[in-house]
This record gives sequence, structure tokens and C-alpha cells, in this order.
Amino acid sequence: MKDKFIELTLGSYIISHGYSKNKEMMEPISSETFSKKIIPISRIKSISEKYILTDYVDGRWIYWEYKEDYDYLKKILISK
Repeated sequence: MKDKFIELTLGSYIISHGYSKNKEMMEPISSETFSKKIIPISRIKSISEKYILTDYVDGRWIYWEYKEDYDYLKKILISK
């Protein structure tokens, strides 16, 4: 099955490395700029007004800041 992709303008992010003693282990990565990235829609787990949550390697998740408008992104994802 062919995966569908979406182009987003992403900036700073937070990597979730999992849990230790019921606490999520988070690693914030700061970026001064945003850059365009193409990601498979199948990797997107959820969106909020500030972050898009995607899966990553080895069971990790990434919370990305994105530049697009929430309603615009929501409309694109629902139509795919």
C-alpha cells in the first residue's frame, strides 16, 4: 500500500524517550527557524493548536511545533 505524505513547516520539537518510574522522559530540542519537511501521514498520531505528534524510531514520539494554521492542517488531514 502506498503511503500518503504531507508537507509541513516544522520548528522546535520535543522527543519522548518513553517512561521511567511513571515519568515521561522528554528531551526538548530548540530551533531558531522553521523548515519544510515531508512526512508520511501514517506517522501522525494527533495534532493540537501548537504541536503535531508523530512516531519516531525505537518507539519514541516527537512533538513538533508547526507553522501552518490548525484549521488548515485539520482540513487537509481529514480529506486524505
